Amino acid sequence: MSTSRIVLLVTSPRLPAGLLTAAAWDVLRSAPVLAGAESPVTAAVRAAGAEVTVVDSGATQALLDAVATHGTVVWLAGPAGDESIARELGLRLAREPGLAELELMYGSWDPPGARLLDAVEVMDRLASPGGDPWKRAQTHRSLAGFLLEECYEAYDAISADDTDALREELGDVLLQVLLHARLAENLPEGERWSVDDVAGGLVDKMVRRNPHVFAGDEAGTLEEIEASWERIKRAEKARESVLDGIALSQPALALAAKILDRAGRIGLAVPPPLADGQVDPEARLGAGLLTTVAAAREAGIDPEAALRRATLAYADAVRAAERATRP
Repeated sequence: MSTSRIVLLVTSPRLPAGLLTAAAWDVLRSAPVLAGAESPVTAAVRAAGAEVTVVDSGATQALLDAVATHGTVVWLAGPAGDESIARELGLRLAREPGLAELELMYGSWDPPGARLLDAVEVMDRLASPGGDPWKRAQTHRSLAGFLLEECYEAYDAISADDTDALREELGDVLLQVLLHARLAENLPEGERWSVDDVAGGLVDKMVRRNPHVFAGDEAGTLEEIEASWERIKRAEKARESVLDGIALSQPALALAAKILDRAGRIGLAVPPPLADGQVDPEARLGAGLLTTVAAAREAGIDPEAALRRATLAYADAVRAAERATRP
């Protein structure tokens, strides 16, 4: 049986071109190397002292000729993997099994999160000159509503236990993050930042706030971990009030629950205003709603979720009533 072999060497286009396994470098230095086009990988291989021959056409025959002479030959696959060449070679060697063995070798693999690099590259193309005029015309302020909308749609997918929809909606949320970050690169000098700054800040925060993972601290209970998180967060932010940092633009019911929760964490017993003591009808209604939210918190009920559930049930009743009135 022939020991001749054709090695199809596949590499990740998302890693530095010369970052290959030891086995890949061994075969590249010991056998003729062919490729279909010039690329950063061919340049890296040449820089390491190996010769690379670019074959414009007739790749299959060129590989067979080389393997007949040298016993082993390497095909340096392009970013797309050169599937057509692999398929053609496979069919030829299946018809003539004595010619050579076909071996697939991975010189490098995509690391976890590699497709995020693709997403950043695509967004850069869209928001650069010659890209999408709509995206280039946006600002952080003009996109604010879209960010909220995409977050709500992701929330809906979670509420529906639809994990496929959640995957798609999180992609839409990510799109907003990437677009905001790309637009920030156009800010004046001294104000601009990039997606790397966003990711870097997040990484630093996660490491700081999880010393039980990254600094060898004892994990303790979930309550202790949460308390540690809040303690580190307070030290970082140096806030004057426990209410600092609350998103004031969130829905009023959720906002009320969040403020009550923050006050409760430090043991503040500030009673909500009494509805009966309010003269203005709107203030009276608001005070009554705040009292209801406080009661829900005491009972361990999420008032936002409770109202949403009741509202959606009411919506179902409205639809049923509509159907009943149709001829």
